[in-house]
Amino acid sequence: MPGDPPVSSRPKRPSLAAIRQRRLAVALIAALALALMAVTITTAVHALFGGTTPDATATTPSPSPTPTPLTPEEALLKTAADPTKACAVSFRGDGIALAPMLQTAGVLFTGLPIPERAGSVFAGWYPTPETAQTQTQTDRVNGSQLTTCVGHRRTLYAAWVTPEQNTAAGSKIPILMYHWFTSKPGGEDNWLRGNYIYIEDFRAQMAYIATSKFYLPTWDELNAFIDGKLYLPPHSVIITDDDNEPTWFQLAVPVVTEDKLLATSFVITSTRQEGSPSAYVLQRSHTDDMHRAGDNGKGRMVNLSADEVAADVEKSAQILGAKEVVAYPFGHYNVTAEEGVTKAGFPLARTTEYGMVKIGTPKLELPVVRVNYGDTADDLKRAIG
Repeated sequence: MPGDPPVSSRPKRPSLAAIRQRRLAVALIAALALALMAVTITTAVHALFGGTTPDATATTPSPSPTPTPLTPEEALLKTAADPTKACAVSFRGDGIALAPMLQTAGVLFTGLPIPERAGSVFAGWYPTPETAQTQTQTDRVNGSQLTTCVGHRRTLYAAWVTPEQNTAAGSKIPILMYHWFTSKPGGEDNWLRGNYIYIEDFRAQMAYIATSKFYLPTWDELNAFIDGKLYLPPHSVIITDDDNEPTWFQLAVPVVTEDKLLATSFVITSTRQEGSPSAYVLQRSHTDDMHRAGDNGKGRMVNLSADEVAADVEKSAQILGAKEVVAYPFGHYNVTAEEGVTKAGFPLARTTEYGMVKIGTPKLELPVVRVNYGDTADDLKRAIG
């Protein structure tokens, strides 16, 4: 059209703002491509070398929570040589602040503590607070019983009496002394005939003790009783046998085991080193090599020096693994023998003299109730009540 300016054939040049937008878009696309390539490469490397793909959103891990401290019972159980039989026994009651003790299920309770409290006499451990209050003798727990527990734990509760109650009870504890046994109703026909107990008489005597529910003290309980620190029921008895003679093992041990009666076998360790024949039989010292005559016809225990006596009974204690009580061979003892026993660290020694143990009885002169051939269950009942 006349008067209009001519139209240019060249493309219109984009504005500066449009150019900037294009460059920004290209840069973003390039950055995304690089990031995608980095993730792809990292994943491939981790897969090649057995790793795992890192979590791009992962943050610094939180610290692990502090573990709950073990209870004293749990810590104790971790120390057990045989966890399947371990039992952590705890102690409760007035005046009791004792750590738990590790015991072994199926084995006699060992070394149960005998606590002390001013103005009181310890009266034993019981399975519940209620039984500790009533102090029923048959509920009392001690080392004459096999350890039992639930979930590897057991709690025992303390009972107490006053010193006046302890004295008023007037408990007298018989220590029965047996020697050998025979299956012959007429007994053995020799000069030691009196030492042989007819096994059926023994069986009847043990049945009387079991059915009458006598309390069976341990030696550490007897030791504390003598000091007036532990109450023992008047209806108590200790069963012992001397000499580790074969008929004891063959005839008598099955009886005390069947009746679940704690018994002590006084062993001459120069002739026997084997372990106990029963879970209910304690083996204690009848000396190592002093059960024979000395120069004056009496036992070697009253012929040797105190140091020699101490060395002998110390050897027997090492073999037996216990140092609670020693039985004098033939019942022979004197001041020197007592000195030797004391030097070796034995707190108690048993004689063959007749009597019962009371509060204050000399600990190295414990008397006995000897059981002889012909003694029946009725005779035993008359002797010990």
